[in-house]
Order: sequence, then C-alpha cells, then structure tokens
Amino acid sequence: MQNPHDAIRLVDRFRYRENLEIEKYVLPNGLTVLYWPDFSAPLFSFQSWFRVGSRHEVKGRTGIAHLFEHLMFKGTKNHPEGDFDRILESFGGRNNAATWLDWTYFYDDVPAGFLNEVMALEADRLVNMSLCPEEVEPERQVVMNERRERVDNDPSGRLSELLWQKALGDHPYAHPTIGWMEDIAAISLENCVDFHRTWYSPNQLVLSIAGAVTREELFDGLLKYYAPIPASKPGFAPELQQTPPARSATYEERFPLTCERLLMGYSAPSVTDPLYPALEVLNELLFEGDSARLQRALCTDGEIAGEISAYVPAFKAGGLYEICSELRPDHHAEEALDVLFKAFEQICREKPAQSELDKAKNKLESRFYRGLQTMQQRAQGLGFYEVTAGDYHRLFELAKSYSEVTLDDLQAVAQRVLNPNARTIVIGRPSGEPACEEEEA
Repeated sequence: MQNPHDAIRLVDRFRYRENLEIEKYVLPNGLTVLYWPDFSAPLFSFQSWFRVGSRHEVKGRTGIAHLFEHLMFKGTKNHPEGDFDRILESFGGRNNAATWLDWTYFYDDVPAGFLNEVMALEADRLVNMSLCPEEVEPERQVVMNERRERVDNDPSGRLSELLWQKALGDHPYAHPTIGWMEDIAAISLENCVDFHRTWYSPNQLVLSIAGAVTREELFDGLLKYYAPIPASKPGFAPELQQTPPARSATYEERFPLTCERLLMGYSAPSVTDPLYPALEVLNELLFEGDSARLQRALCTDGEIAGEISAYVPAFKAGGLYEICSELRPDHHAEEALDVLFKAFEQICREKPAQSELDKAKNKLESRFYRGLQTMQQRAQGLGFYEVTAGDYHRLFELAKSYSEVTLDDLQAVAQRVLNPNARTIVIGRPSGEPACEEEEA
C-alpha cells in the first residue's frame, strides 16, 4: 500500500550546520514547502510567502496587493472576523503580515504542539475568504486612511514616492505599494475575487516553517489542509528589465517643514547580481554607523545634516539605491550634495584602505548571523530568498559573499552605481507654513 506521504516530493536537502538541515518539498498542486527543523526551543514560525507584490498590479488598480493583505485578516466562511487572532492568541501565538514589491507574506509565531491548529486556520483563510462588499469596503477605508497618514500628510512619504516615480517611470517598481488613492478607490469586488483566484493559490505559495515541528506532523498537516487545494492558472508577471534613470534630473517640492530634506536615487543591481554583495559593503563603508565616511562628513563632523541614511534594495530587478538626509536648520540640500558628490567621486577614483573594507565586511557578516537567531528570522530568510531570488540557498551564501568582496569589487560597484549622469534627486524645501506636530517633535 502506497504511503500517502509519498505525494510530498523531496526536491532538495541542504546542510547548514552539523545538526541543522533544511529540506524543500513540492506537492502535486505546486505548493512549495521549506522546512528547517530545530528543537532547541519549544516554538516554531509558520510563514506563507505568496509570489505576488505591487509589481504584479495592472495600471489603474495599484494597491490591490496591499489591500488584499488586509482582507486576509477578515472573516471566512468558517470563522467570523477576529476569530483567527483570538484562536492564535489563546495558545500564545502572534501573527502579522507585510506586502512589498515582489511578495506578500504572513507569519505565525507559535509554541510547539499547535501546528495542526495553525495550518487549519491558514488553509481556511486561503480558501474560504468572505469576499463581499461588507468585508471589502471597511478595509478599503482603512487603507485609504493609511495612505493619508503615511504619504499624503507626511512629507517624507511624498518625497520618497516622487523619487521612485520620477526615477523609474513606467517600470513595475515605480508606483507605490500602498497604491495611488484613485486606484484604491476604484478597486472593485470583482477585482478582488480575480486577484484571489489568481495569486492566492498553492502554486503561487511558499510555506516556510522553522522550529520545533516534526516531519510527521508537517506532512500530516500538508496532506489534510493543503494538498486538496487546486492550483490556479499562472498570473500576469510584467517584464522586469531594470530601467535606470536615463539622465541626471533634480526635482523640488515645498512642504510645511522646519528644515530641508534630500533624497537621491541611483539604479541598483538585483539581489541576484554578482555585484550586489559589494554594494552592501560599499553602503556599510559610506553610511552605516557613527564611523562611516558620510556619517562623519555630514553629521558628526560637518554638522550639515541631522541624519543621513541609505537603503540597498533587495529586489528581483534592482530598484533604486536610495539615499536620504534631513538637513540641519539654516543648511541647504546643495551643501549636502556637494559633500556626497565628492565622497562618491573619491570612492570611484581611490580604493579605500584594506582595513576599512575589512571592517565593513565584518560588520555585515556579524549582522547576518545575528539575523538568524530566532525561528521567525530563519523562516523569513528562507521564504524571502526562495520567492525573490528563486533559491533559498542564497540566504546561506551571504556571509561568504561578503567575505569575498575585494577592493576591486568595491570600486567596480561604486563606478557602476554612483553614476553622476544617471541619478535622480528630490529636494523638499520649507514652504513657510507651520510644520505639523510630527515634524516639530
């Protein structure tokens, strides 16, 4: 007699350490399962990573991926709204979710012994969502208010939105994940039903489980709750050719600010690009920590800016290497730009000392290992790299990739990314109106 577990096909096994192995399984309906057993603590993280984010949205319906994340917390045919959280909290669990450009994910952090209950809840809301006007309309208003708070009434949000829109144009990454207000208002119930049918299906889903879960209880739950769910037809996936800024351009906006703000965007390599680790090392050297070059030049020593930060995007198709700064009162964006440009020219022209490079690499390696301490972090790393990079193994290549970055790599990525002829600059100037309370704080 055939073992029912045989329907769950092992496609990969990876040994991370002596006593820690990760296994990858695929079910006949296309569901991918990443399993990292670890019984060192009596808890586990159960995460659902869907291969859909804001880049999959069609024009005129932006924001639907984020709206749908909200709708997944509404009621189902079997559980009224609020039941999911009440049941999870009754045995000490917690949960949340996030949507970004390439993915949407949901996590449940739970004490050991409650896998069956978690899988029953997650499979139920995957299949039996109550998609009706009474569920959609209130959540639409929540999302619209969220946009007002985080973007429309927040200069930082509006400046960041402007930067990505101007820099990337028609690229699928250009529009905001929260969506344009008019598009959120226009999303219909039929749009939601179609979105659910296309993207919330087992062949678009990666389950990532890390912690105190036995293989037997995992397989039993998969066969009971997930194997019966049918696959869907593949969803629309737009072309993701990287579209760097074609020229250098500067834009200005006026807001009720107490001081000027500066944002810059350069075309960044994708998370799978061989030079991606070198960009992370470069960013560490320039911006991260009190001893970083531009922290000292702009904030500590120069006292031009109150803060400076930079963000290396971890996306399937690159996106923008974003640099943000809030100037001190009576200082202007042009002063910060002068310092930034000189620092970028120098790093493109002169290699740093080996000791400076080593320090940046060591900090990144330490941060990597700290980022794998909890079950949630482990499950998150597996799911993120499987969905975004197409291979969870890349998670475990990070530390080695940092250690292998050379001075030549650092200069190569600086010359490629920090191109003075292909950058977008957005400046927020005080309008003279009273700043909002948040800005004054």
